[in-house]
Amino acid sequence: MNLDSLTLLLGASASAYLVLKAHRRLQLSRAKHPGLSGHVRMAKRVSKLIPNYALEGDSFFNCDDASELVVDRRRKGFHSLSKDLLERTPLGKRMLEQAISNISDAQFTHKYRVPFQFRKMVNAHLLPALFLNKSEGVHLWDVDGNEYIDVTGAYGTNLLGYDAYKGFIRQAALDMDALGPVLGPYHPVVLDNTRRILALAGQDEISYHMSGTEAVMQAVRLAQYHTGRQRIVRFAGAYHGWWGDVQPGIGNPVSADRTLTLQEVSQRTLHVLATRKDIACVLVNPLQALHPNTNAPGDSALISSGRKAGYDKEGYTQWLKQLRQVCTENGIVLILDEVFLGFRLAKGGAQDYFGVRADMVTYGKTLGGGLPVGVLCGKAELMKRYRSDKPADICFARGTFNSHPYVMQTMNLFLKHIDSEQVERMYQTVDTLWNTRRAALNKRMTELELPVEVQNMTSIFTILYNKPSRFNWMFQFYLLQAGVMLSWVGSGRMIFSHNYTDADFDVFCDRFIQAARCMQADGWWETSEACNSNKKIQRRVLKETWRALTSSMGSISWPLSK
Repeated sequence: MNLDSLTLLLGASASAYLVLKAHRRLQLSRAKHPGLSGHVRMAKRVSKLIPNYALEGDSFFNCDDASELVVDRRRKGFHSLSKDLLERTPLGKRMLEQAISNISDAQFTHKYRVPFQFRKMVNAHLLPALFLNKSEGVHLWDVDGNEYIDVTGAYGTNLLGYDAYKGFIRQAALDMDALGPVLGPYHPVVLDNTRRILALAGQDEISYHMSGTEAVMQAVRLAQYHTGRQRIVRFAGAYHGWWGDVQPGIGNPVSADRTLTLQEVSQRTLHVLATRKDIACVLVNPLQALHPNTNAPGDSALISSGRKAGYDKEGYTQWLKQLRQVCTENGIVLILDEVFLGFRLAKGGAQDYFGVRADMVTYGKTLGGGLPVGVLCGKAELMKRYRSDKPADICFARGTFNSHPYVMQTMNLFLKHIDSEQVERMYQTVDTLWNTRRAALNKRMTELELPVEVQNMTSIFTILYNKPSRFNWMFQFYLLQAGVMLSWVGSGRMIFSHNYTDADFDVFCDRFIQAARCMQADGWWETSEACNSNKKIQRRVLKETWRALTSSMGSISWPLSK
């Protein structure tokens, strides 16, 4: 072969390689969610460009060009709500002010309850009840003695009801009194826990950790260790803990270059998984079935009524089975993250509920019987932390509080409880029961012409708004006034414990509707021509943002049309 022929051949090979690389890049790009939630690097860049500005005074109440009558109703309603919430919680107010002065977690949740444009007014006038001192049944009491019905769910922990967990913890403390908090060696109860959990999970081996985040970290590390690959696939919007590799983009100061964020329930995603050879594992959080490819629905991002949710069990089951097949065929470790859902869906968790067996599964707080814990179960060949033929090649993991005696005994009591006939009957009707309750609440709201509905995945509910508004985030404070305790994400997620009776749920519905009627009466759902669609609201917010970006002032001058 002469030099010219060799040059032509090399050139053709290089061109073919570049075309192939471009084609693969295009396939990957198309498999990502088209919004910012699927393009985490772009989301991170955009987040740094958004300026802070505040809507105060008239601009707060009239940010949607409402009529003077509506603005007056809003102003009176806002200050009446503020007066009521502050007068009923004087001790809680003092404690909250102290907490946000030096507890960073409290500072963050206090700031990010509502969209940042409204934060200054809200933080000054609408302080939520943060300090509680009693629980009983499905009710909570704050430090000032005010009673609330609980839909916080304790971040998903509260499956059986607080009274059950308090009983487990009290008994575990008595049972472990002879040993005490001895760390390192095992108490024999660990063996019974292991047997029970592996039977529920349908897996070979187990490791105990201090949190759900740690359990997911170890699952990913082991997948990378045994496959020899480094890429992680997560799905847009899914949460797997706060560590860097599974939380790329906004909120993570470290670049997660090994992580691909793809669309869930997508054939394009399946094609990427089938054609790439560098993917170690795929992470699935089954809670996303309620709102695929969108972030956890917190009120801090509720700038319009564009929140969407809807649960299709059959469709999501089919997706998981397709994903399982592709992972099996391509040597990709399928990790099911059940830290949040725990055993809420079925006795055997999401694996049994959807009929799909993962290679690894993680559990967290729910399994801990009310105490913090993380658990990883998996196939024997994936759980091994060393190579038999290479003694120095290990995948190390350890934790000071792994297998803490008090936690292990509390867990054992929880595991024995869910093995009872009573809980077995609960699981047989869980979908029907909560779907019926959701339908009943929606029917009442439709009859009363309230622009609100709820969607659910068993006992996890989310609130949707059927009328364009910039003020839907206000609903959380009306719910608080009516005696409903939400988590800090507000109306985005309500988690009911499974000890709710029909009478308890009726009380919740009455309070929910009371809050909605008060919010409607105060004019927050009144729409003007300028903001009578979600698109118009979004364009208006963009205009505000642009004006703040190009202005040296931190507030907005009105009206925007000038």
